[in-house]
Amino acid sequence: MKNEKGTIVLAGGVIGLIAAILVFFGNPANMGFCIACFLRDTTGALGLHSAAAVQYIRPEIIGLVLGACIISLAKKEFRPRGGSAPVTRFTLGAFVMIGCLMFLGCPFRMILRLAGGNALFGLVGFVAGILTGTIFLKKGYTLKRSYKMPKLEGSIYPAFQIVMLLLLVAAPAFIHFTEPEGGPGAKHAAIIIALAAGIIVGILAQRTRLCMVGGIRDAVLFKEYKLLFGFAAILVTALVINLILGAVTGTSYFNPGFAGQPIAHTDGLWNALGMYLAGFGCILLGGCPLRQLILAGEGNTDSAVTVLGLMAGAAFAHNFGLASSGEGPTANGKIAVIIGIVVVAVIAAVNSMRKEEA
Repeated sequence: MKNEKGTIVLAGGVIGLIAAILVFFGNPANMGFCIACFLRDTTGALGLHSAAAVQYIRPEIIGLVLGACIISLAKKEFRPRGGSAPVTRFTLGAFVMIGCLMFLGCPFRMILRLAGGNALFGLVGFVAGILTGTIFLKKGYTLKRSYKMPKLEGSIYPAFQIVMLLLLVAAPAFIHFTEPEGGPGAKHAAIIIALAAGIIVGILAQRTRLCMVGGIRDAVLFKEYKLLFGFAAILVTALVINLILGAVTGTSYFNPGFAGQPIAHTDGLWNALGMYLAGFGCILLGGCPLRQLILAGEGNTDSAVTVLGLMAGAAFAHNFGLASSGEGPTANGKIAVIIGIVVVAVIAAVNSMRKEEA
């Protein structure tokens, strides 16, 4: 157990280093990694939403899936499974994304935003959402079992990422890219750097099962804190690298305080409620967006469906004015978050009451 914790802490340190370095190489501030933001950008690049400021096929996403796939094949852990409430998972994924885009970041970026200055309201909401979800877990919440799938079925989503890489490199006319200086989508590290970073993080996350939702869940239910140690290492390492880069380059990578944070807003209530929705939905799904991508790379088709739900949520958020901006949340976004909390609560209650059914 001691060696396992040490491995998780080391992996977290490496991931925190990579995330901070990606900002130095061109990614948006406090966004070395953000699964929600990167899936949103990729969704836009495919033309599924029309927000020109956030359209770019993010190589980090491709790398995460391929890294997890490669190492799971090497370790004989590529075991395709699926068939567990796919429509429910798709719906939960969509609402998790809407919550993340209210906050402007996933749990991974929340940690990086803490390392860059502040994201405390989001953290409070996120933990509260997970704690709410654990109540239903204790009551027997389940989406029923998954089933063994053919290897071809589990290989489709990783193969899709190879297609995405080809589209990124070839850049055909039907793929959308944010114009230079046009918004966060225009800020990115070189393809080879971002892809390599994604592959490394994908391998580390697959081997350690890193998941912030799982970490908080395990701490509450089982008094097991090893996964949280990994995210603490990400936070500390990213903070230290931000301070070092600031001292060396003269550019501020650490800006303490609630106001003035890059690609963030100062509405504490809706930061908290957005991450409450994300945390509540993620615990019902069994993992955060990062974990869903890693599982999809291992051949889990339930997680692949969840990722498609996340992308659909991003499309809805930007096509219907649900996503926040640096100016704050929108009225439509507030309504969507409240609806999402209600829908997720209903899903949790119904699937807890049905625990005795065959």
